[in-house]
Amino acid sequence: QVQLVESGGGLVQAGGSLRLSCAVSGRTFTIYTMGWFRQSPGKEREFVGAIRWSGGSTWYADSVKGRFTISKDNAKSTVSLQMNSLKPEDTAVYYCGVHLFGGAEYDYPGQGTQVTVSS
Repeated sequence: QVQLVESGGGLVQAGGSLRLSCAVSGRTFTIYTMGWFRQSPGKEREFVGAIRWSGGSTWYADSVKGRFTISKDNAKSTVSLQMNSLKPEDTAVYYCGVHLFGGAEYDYPGQGTQVTVSS
């Protein structure tokens, strides 16, 4: 199994920045992709972006492209989400997700971290 712990959320004004971290532990050799997702009240969980665990290629939702950047630190086993030029519509609980080799979809074993962007 892989364990994930998200951190770094908070309250920020529109136009500001936040950096979220996802600490990864457990059977990391089974990880294919790590992703960031978000969910606002009354809405379904939404894909934000992802990174290949091996190789580091990234891709993003159109809504965050150019503003958000995903990176990973292999030595610390963390995946980060740098969020710049934040907008009120970015307000959500952010989760990191793990897609394992052979898995059909992402799992979200962490508790998430709240990001609130005030206008």
